[in-house]
Amino acid sequence: VQLQASGGGLVQPGGSLRLSCAASGSIFRINTMGWYRQAPGKQRELVAAITSGGNTNYADFVKGRFTIFRDNAKNTVYLQLNSLKPEDTAVYYCEYSYSIYSYWGQGTLVTVSS
Repeated sequence: VQLQASGGGLVQPGGSLRLSCAASGSIFRINTMGWYRQAPGKQRELVAAITSGGNTNYADFVKGRFTIFRDNAKNTVYLQLNSLKPEDTAVYYCEYSYSIYSYWGQGTLVTVSS
């Protein structure tokens, strides 16, 4: 499975971005796709995840600012980031998992700064 993430960039505080991550290869129909992030000097942390059935899980710090959704026909997961804060600055990674297997994308940098 290969994952291609895109959509990062520089945005001002309060702005929005949409990240996308397309999976290709041997895709298992029942799976979970998610977004994690890693800020400089910090551990990677879960941002949000969504199952192929549409069940979602969000980190507490999201607080309604971010929305994860997916297009199963395209094997693509999206993360809509609204009301961005400087502390959201990080490399955002997408993950695809099923059973005991986990695959990671290359990461896309989100920088929130004025």
